[in-house]
Amino acid sequence: MDIKNSTILITGGTSGIGLEMVKQLSALGAADIIITGRDAGKLLHIKTELPHIHTFQSDVSKPEDIEKLCTLVTEQFPNLNMIINNAGIMRNLDLRDRNMSLEDITSEIDINLVGTIRIVHQFLPHLLNRRSALIVNVSSGLAFIPFPVSPIYSAAKAGVHAYTQVLRLQLKETNVRVIELAPPATDTSLGDPFEGLVDSSVNMKTDKLVRLAIKGIVNGTSEIKPGLAKVLKAMSRIAPNTTLKMLDSSIQNAKAKL
Repeated sequence: MDIKNSTILITGGTSGIGLEMVKQLSALGAADIIITGRDAGKLLHIKTELPHIHTFQSDVSKPEDIEKLCTLVTEQFPNLNMIINNAGIMRNLDLRDRNMSLEDITSEIDINLVGTIRIVHQFLPHLLNRRSALIVNVSSGLAFIPFPVSPIYSAAKAGVHAYTQVLRLQLKETNVRVIELAPPATDTSLGDPFEGLVDSSVNMKTDKLVRLAIKGIVNGTSEIKPGLAKVLKAMSRIAPNTTLKMLDSSIQNAKAKL
């Protein structure tokens, strides 16, 4: 994919991997970069720091927001040819907690999985009319081996992985290519709820992760699995139950020391 001639939409572009994508893709000369986020204050701050970026307040968990976003973006940026579905949340949850409502416990599904599906559904007709287009869905290394204290996030990202595989298959005869980016643990705020439970020293630096991701995008790599994500994918085939038990044991030991 030619970055310099691309108009790119990044959901969840106000922090972490999304914001680093904005910075690196800008440095590579992307034609236009559009970002979305739920927090108007963060969007305004980024617009102040990076005035060439186009911002839209939009929540991927709300169908009406996505419909409005699609209308506005495709009208204002008819050359849109790349979407990076990056918006996501990750929580430390105990499934025995009866204080959580159904709406609360499924919020990671609504944002991480259903949000991705909704964005693709709304924008796909436009992308199919472009000469060359790309969809990048951000899953996680935890799509392959779930994280014992983040069950809903793990399930959502496993869903993104499966959905992306089939989306790629169904679009294989079209002009739209589909890439999955499965990051390992990265030094972003996404890992804050797990402080003390995991060894954050092994987290990949966000700028390195994004450099590897962009390299994969340019090269057309179907599954980009940097660092430990590649290891988790391999372990999901070799010894999935043993790996999961090892993760659980490590977390239980960490909890006992807190």
